[in-house]
Amino acid sequence: MKNLDVAKLNETVAFIQSKTNTKPQAGIILGSGLGGLVNDLQVSLSLSYEEIPNFPTSTVKGHGGKLLFGQLNGKEVVMLSGRFHYYEGYTMQEVTFPVRVMKQLGCELLMVSNAAGGMNKAFKVGDLMIINDHINLFPEHPLRGQNDETVGPRFPDMTEPYNLELISKAKAIAAKNDILVYDGVYIGLQGPTFETKAEYNWLHVIGGDTVGMSTVPEVIVAIHGGMKVFGMSVVTDLGIREEMNVITHEEVLEAANIAAPKMALIFKELLGEI
Repeated sequence: MKNLDVAKLNETVAFIQSKTNTKPQAGIILGSGLGGLVNDLQVSLSLSYEEIPNFPTSTVKGHGGKLLFGQLNGKEVVMLSGRFHYYEGYTMQEVTFPVRVMKQLGCELLMVSNAAGGMNKAFKVGDLMIINDHINLFPEHPLRGQNDETVGPRFPDMTEPYNLELISKAKAIAAKNDILVYDGVYIGLQGPTFETKAEYNWLHVIGGDTVGMSTVPEVIVAIHGGMKVFGMSVVTDLGIREEMNVITHEEVLEAANIAAPKMALIFKELLGEI
């Protein structure tokens, strides 16, 4: 098991700080097809992943490959345009490394979005779900290995992984703007296959409303580092369905892109209230 390399973390942070003296208040991770929020960012600095020391690179269609700094609704933010997934072959330390960097740069809040399969029978494709809790079914844990007390405790409490105050504010913002939102439990799996119908049914039985291949590792590391977290899923396909239709990545991206403006509005207004 590869442990977090604090020396590499410090090297990466020092490199970024040599390019900008901005101290971001929030870090934002954009999921599949949800990059539209980039258009609303007043960009002050754009760094490609390739030029950042020790940074992994994104390999998945629908994910960009830049670390963006700038203002969003009057708040200084750093935005990860293109996230990293365990199924791509990265270690959990590599998947969550950008969250460590965000924290070291000054972020006290992590905002995450994802495209997810829906298992709640009330859901339709394109619906938005605020994540109020998660179930971790990844085969590897991002905190496994030696713990460095300078970055977080050995046994972080996960009673409230998604900040309840932020959830309440997001619901109020959605209501004010006539945006239908649900809230529920997200289940994180390794991927990269979409789930079988039997798996979708099982995941719903154990308490899941949406399922995806990301988010959970980043949230665990954010909580480990003492950050607050807000997360949302776009329901891009329905796992519990009668017909035997095939789920494709292209359809997932299309559904995410249609729902993205509503999610972007909630994220922007929520930022304005912190």
